[in-house]
Amino acid sequence: MSTVFSKIIAGEIPGRFVWADDRAVVFATIAPISDGHMLVVPREEVDQYTDAPDDLLAHLALLAKTVGRAQQAAFGSPRAAVLVAGFEVDHLHLHVLPAWDESSLRFDNARHDVPGDQLDAAAEKVRDALREAGHGANVPAER
Repeated sequence: MSTVFSKIIAGEIPGRFVWADDRAVVFATIAPISDGHMLVVPREEVDQYTDAPDDLLAHLALLAKTVGRAQQAAFGSPRAAVLVAGFEVDHLHLHVLPAWDESSLRFDNARHDVPGDQLDAAAEKVRDALREAGHGANVPAER
């Protein structure tokens, strides 16, 4: 059975994509901790972080760094944070988000009522920052 993330990657469920390559995608979460909170997800259905091949983890980590830099540029945050938990979906994913302090980096700070237009605007800011950083080839058009 495919995961909800596989369905988003396949286009069966809408997603706010900011990055796509042959191994992974990045899209906005629907419950952001901070504006611009993204999920880095491998195309391959890997259950959890500790199950992933090292080369895939390396790719995801470098991609999280690229997205984090774009988030810092787009939102003016002093840091980009990476969280790995994996309890909500059984498909490996890295949470990458603009961060101002450690106390806010908790999943109980996730906002579940953010209007779609605000999620769209935040994703577009990240896409713009990625393009400005020279990554336009991997930035899909809004969908």
